[in-house]
Amino acid sequence: MKRSILIACLAGALSACQSTTPPAPAAAPAVAADFDLLITGGRIVDGAGAPWYLGDVGITGDRITAIGQLAGRGAKTRIDATNLVVSPGFIDMLGQSEFNVLVDGRAASKITQGITTEVTGEGSSIAPVNDRLAAAVKPQYDRFKVVLDFRTLDQYFARLEQQRPAINVGTFVGAGSLRAYVVGDRQRAASAAEIAEMQQLVETAMTHGALGVSTSLQYVPGRFASTDEIVELAKAARKHGGIYISHQRSESGQIIASLDEVFAVAERANIPAEVWHLKTAYKANWGRMPEVLKHFEAARGRGLDVTANMYPYDRASNGLDACLPLWVRAGGLDAMLARLKDPALRDRIKRDMDDPAAKDWENQWYGSGGGAGVMVSTVLDPALRQWEGKNLVEIGKAMGKDPRDAAIDLVIADRAETSVIISIMREDDVRLALSNPIISIGTDSGARAEDGPFSESKSHPRAWGSFPRVLGKYVRDEKLITLEDAVRRFTSRPAARVGITDRGLLRPGMKADITIFDPATIRDVSTFVDPTHYSVGIPHVLVNGKAVVLNGKITNERPGQPIRGPGYKAPGYKAP
Repeated sequence: MKRSILIACLAGALSACQSTTPPAPAAAPAVAADFDLLITGGRIVDGAGAPWYLGDVGITGDRITAIGQLAGRGAKTRIDATNLVVSPGFIDMLGQSEFNVLVDGRAASKITQGITTEVTGEGSSIAPVNDRLAAAVKPQYDRFKVVLDFRTLDQYFARLEQQRPAINVGTFVGAGSLRAYVVGDRQRAASAAEIAEMQQLVETAMTHGALGVSTSLQYVPGRFASTDEIVELAKAARKHGGIYISHQRSESGQIIASLDEVFAVAERANIPAEVWHLKTAYKANWGRMPEVLKHFEAARGRGLDVTANMYPYDRASNGLDACLPLWVRAGGLDAMLARLKDPALRDRIKRDMDDPAAKDWENQWYGSGGGAGVMVSTVLDPALRQWEGKNLVEIGKAMGKDPRDAAIDLVIADRAETSVIISIMREDDVRLALSNPIISIGTDSGARAEDGPFSESKSHPRAWGSFPRVLGKYVRDEKLITLEDAVRRFTSRPAARVGITDRGLLRPGMKADITIFDPATIRDVSTFVDPTHYSVGIPHVLVNGKAVVLNGKITNERPGQPIRGPGYKAPGYKAP
């Protein structure tokens, strides 16, 4: 090539380079997201009771996929948990929300105290029901505009899956419900054929996912069941891996004999057993908790797998009708209301309410100190709402009636739907029970909210603050329990008790139910006088990998699932 031509070409090339925009540098390769969510820098309390440690938790889908030093890994979303405790989601061992979540799926008072899973079914269960039982509960369903479109436990769980509440829900099958289903509410022994029918109902419920069989022996109709009857139902549950759990027959003067009955069921049916909301009730029994706990210790010493749970308050709550003698409540609602309206019976009823020597029933009216110790917390009929927050002495005075007459008339007017708070325990007994490692925690209350259909009535503060109360008052302030042991009793202990194998621990492969709380600020806010307040100090709560509480606010996520027990058989299951 001639030199002039070469120079021209080079000049042209240089001119072209100078007139052309340089190409953009190549983009850095994208960092793959290792996790959908990464929780970083928290104090991990894993639920096993081990000391806390600093670390991160990686979540993919609804599962925990990694735990350790993961801050450098990629994630779609991050939560900074610096100075916060990261623990498994709390398990409420007695939740009572099986109906409430059909009305308001937020379960707001539960998730704001860190609860991600609820166990329910205290002696009565939402299913199975027959047409007669469905008709009896129809007014409650109609009141909240809920359609009762299920009869079996399997059908209830299917309904729950459609509604997807914020929390997971598992239930026992209630022996009281089964007795009402087969025998009715009459005070008589069940026949062999009736017990066999109830056993079959237990077995069916177990294959539908029940966690075991429960009793509530202080109330009708469970009160009428013999120990032999209970043992046979417990055997049916045990065949499918379930446990027996009981609101025992007496929490007061006959408490030791009542515990012996629970232990006898455990021994004769060869089944683990638990006592719901353990307490020593009424003034005459205050100070007996050491004796009660020693009784548990002795039973465990001879090989019985027996435990208990409780709520951390010195007042209880149940129906106002439980203040009435047992004979008045026999036969169901209509029979009870007929007796209450009979002027010839009223004097007898009032005498029995004041009888300190009652033997055949738990006299909570007398045991609470009479009307001054019985405060109306919730009514169903809005016309009666003026009485909420007042005790029966105050209500009687306003009505111009004896407090006992006021109680009877309220039961009639509200068709036995009125709930009350009763002053029956002492703080030192509560503290001693809480300090025992076999005790887990329950709210004994359905989910409520500061707004919506369940905000219109008052309630027991345990519905709003049981778990934060333990962590704030008894762990941080009073150092009665260590942080790690409290979390263990909120998580892995109840999970193992009812056969939940994929929750309750922070481990790779477990479901991502996680509660993140501030140990310095967590506390309950709800009080007996002013209960309708969420707890504070829990900024984040995850259920199945989704944030139902984020930065202290309730989200729109509804990831809850049915919790089915170890005997569950999916539709189409065929025995091998």
